[in-house]
Amino acid sequence: MKGKALTVLLAATVVLFVAGREPARGRPSANDGPAPGTAVVKGIAKFEGSRPAPTHINMNADPSCAKLHPGGLVSEDVLASPEGGLQNVVVFVSEGLGDRTFDPPPQPVTMEQKGCVYAPHIVSLRANQELDIVNNDATTHNIHPAPSNNREWNKAQAPGTRVDATFAREEIAIPLKCNIHPWMRSYIAVFKHPFFAVTDKAGNFELKNLPPGDYTIEAWHEKLGKSIQKISVSAGGTKELEFVFKSTAGH
Repeated sequence: MKGKALTVLLAATVVLFVAGREPARGRPSANDGPAPGTAVVKGIAKFEGSRPAPTHINMNADPSCAKLHPGGLVSEDVLASPEGGLQNVVVFVSEGLGDRTFDPPPQPVTMEQKGCVYAPHIVSLRANQELDIVNNDATTHNIHPAPSNNREWNKAQAPGTRVDATFAREEIAIPLKCNIHPWMRSYIAVFKHPFFAVTDKAGNFELKNLPPGDYTIEAWHEKLGKSIQKISVSAGGTKELEFVFKSTAGH
């Protein structure tokens, strides 16, 4: 009987210890906040008007780059499909999330310097998420982000090496350039939440897992500016949007 009573007492002690234990301290995770939503916002970004003539890129300053593009190369400032779908538009929630917080994902985002251009042209990631910049060329590059809300830095990068970076604060978007090859330009969009996308070649985008609520959705393009729409989404609902960007030719 004594042995049985002792076993019961120990079990009760363990239960009390677990129930009364304080939660682990540290940075709050996204799971500590509201459960992920089930709403979807999707749609297309379109280009209307006279398309600007593509700018030819002259790589003669570095023959090792020029020989990689015998047919020449044009800039990626404005890329639109024959049907008008606009590529490289950053679409994101700009208002409506309140004080929700989200931890950055542990997986890094990768950007390549390949063929003496940045790929992808627009990189999107979370604040404090690691960005791995890889030099896959046979020539030395330079990485020079010029943010307005984050720390500016400037590093040389030898062939075959990788530079890791993070950006602490939200910023849409940070210009990135190579001081050695002036035609190399890109943008880094940094977000404090996971509700963002970059349009594909057809201009399509999709934002998943939004909690129900009222939101401002913003679409940003490096040359054509931005467009804003206010929406409401319900749990499990789908909202379709169309953002139209017009030519700035002649302005």
